[in-house]
Amino acid sequence: MDKRQFLKTSGALIAGSMLSRFVASEDAPNARTNWAGNYKYSTDKLLLPASVEEVQKAVKSATRLKALGARHSFNGIADSTVAQISLKRFDEMKIDKEARTVTVGAGVTYGQLAPYLDGQGFAVHNLASLPHVSVVGACATATHGSGNNNGNLSTVVSDLELVTADGEIVHLSRAKDGDRFRGAVVALGGFGVITKITLDVQPTFSARQVVYENLSFDQLEKHLDEIFGAGYSVSLFSDWQNHRATQVWIKSRVESGAKFEMAPDFFGARLAPTKLHPLAGHSAENCTEQMGIPGPWYERLPHFRMNFTPSSGQELQSEYFVPRDRAYEAILAVEKLRDQITPHLFISEFRTIDADDLWMSTAYKRKSMAIHFTWKPEWPAVQQLLPVIEKALEPFDARPHWAKLFSIKAARLKALYERLPDYQALLKQYDPGGKFRNEFLNANIYGA
Repeated sequence: MDKRQFLKTSGALIAGSMLSRFVASEDAPNARTNWAGNYKYSTDKLLLPASVEEVQKAVKSATRLKALGARHSFNGIADSTVAQISLKRFDEMKIDKEARTVTVGAGVTYGQLAPYLDGQGFAVHNLASLPHVSVVGACATATHGSGNNNGNLSTVVSDLELVTADGEIVHLSRAKDGDRFRGAVVALGGFGVITKITLDVQPTFSARQVVYENLSFDQLEKHLDEIFGAGYSVSLFSDWQNHRATQVWIKSRVESGAKFEMAPDFFGARLAPTKLHPLAGHSAENCTEQMGIPGPWYERLPHFRMNFTPSSGQELQSEYFVPRDRAYEAILAVEKLRDQITPHLFISEFRTIDADDLWMSTAYKRKSMAIHFTWKPEWPAVQQLLPVIEKALEPFDARPHWAKLFSIKAARLKALYERLPDYQALLKQYDPGGKFRNEFLNANIYGA
């Protein structure tokens, strides 16, 4: 990863009108950035197709091209020096009730998908903390979701359609394509331009959320599985000070006829008397409902409400996935760095994720815990900290989130992903000329 690409900036979000109409290409008069404003894209050319045929034409005629999702990646995974293509206008959604699947266009976000699904009587198994990320982008980078028994968001992908380098349409499915499918789901943008994706769905459900304060890390030594198994999805927040999680968010499914009481104590943590924001002192107005109040799944599983765009993105993010059976040790290893970390940190979050069989997934073949860092927009300081944190986590074979900030080199990534050589071979089949290669893939995948 070329760290020179990252700019410390408070940045403003790109005006939504940029993507409001179709043109064959659009040259932005000002530099375009990602959502957080920390990454400046290397091209001002953005292709905006309105149909699959236009995608095919654009791909076939391009020399180099990268698909751009909701711009929520914090690094150069979606960058290009030549041209980017946005499928923001691909917003169709179609339920197959008999098959229990939903097929969505590449421009659909979870914020659009969730209420649509619920209105049809269905749900997806999990959501990211923020509802404003694209479904395709989240699945292509193995964005995690949460819960001891829940795989990351990509694990419910059952079919995908993409346009490959020669402009041809290719379909891959879990049912028919076996290893080829498992290698291509977490695509990292390398196989082509995904135009639509099909997800498994389940009957809609209600959920509730309860928050506790001040959980000692000591409780994690012997009770980690119990703590993270206390709900459908559990998150711990910490500033790494005082050997504690400042908050515990427990999201549970509402079971018909089951008695519910909010216990005043949770492994020594105390029930929060009011609704809280993960950051102490911040208004909880835009957070999802707490206090055990039941509501639709999509209004409880994220941390922030569907109709709320959280801040202007003035933050940086890193995330590392460690084996769950060594998670407590990994937390203690990072805690030793607390006085270096805390001055530059907004908050950290710990969540668990079930194992899967997708080649480039951060939870491939191991039950995992994610250690997440939401940083202040202080890139020079964070840039110095990342190698220090990664060294502390190296004994635990920590895998970085592909779309967030990390400094782990290609040789180490190859050691962390046993199927990486197979993934490289599959990339060569679908993109023999390297049309979808960029600096990120060259450094982290082809450099391995």
